[in-house]
Amino acid sequence: MKRIFLIAAILCSSLMVLQSCSPKGATGTSLKRGNITGTWTLTDITYEGIPQANVKSLFEEGPASCFIGGTWTLTNSGNGSYTLPGGGSCAAKTQSIFWSASPADQTFQFKKLFEGDKAKNVTSGHRLLLSSADGNTLVIKSPVEYGNSPAYVVLNFTKAMK
Repeated sequence: MKRIFLIAAILCSSLMVLQSCSPKGATGTSLKRGNITGTWTLTDITYEGIPQANVKSLFEEGPASCFIGGTWTLTNSGNGSYTLPGGGSCAAKTQSIFWSASPADQTFQFKKLFEGDKAKNVTSGHRLLLSSADGNTLVIKSPVEYGNSPAYVVLNFTKAMK
């Protein structure tokens, strides 16, 4: 009986040590809500685990390329918007959103709000991975289904000049 308790104590101690030593995410402590609020310019879109040609639409708006150069305004209250610059085959558009972020869970989510919508009544939205946010750059990954492995559309932002 003493041996069972000893083995259980060793296993529990080992698990606690392994848990405390596990890597915390590549961004460490830089993920704070204050580093997410502000006005951001989408400078680049990259793709992880999926060919670019397989991504037909981003956020039900059209090709991902239509977002490049767009501006995302994220206020501290959770209200915000994104503006697509237009040009070529892309239409210019401003979309109101309600956003939230959980740096602890490394998630960024938003709901599209249309004329007359209240955020509490909108039940659908987008949940993305908050990869990094340091106040000057913001990287958000949009998960997409592709085969059996994780794939992402990676949105790279820089803080817009005031």
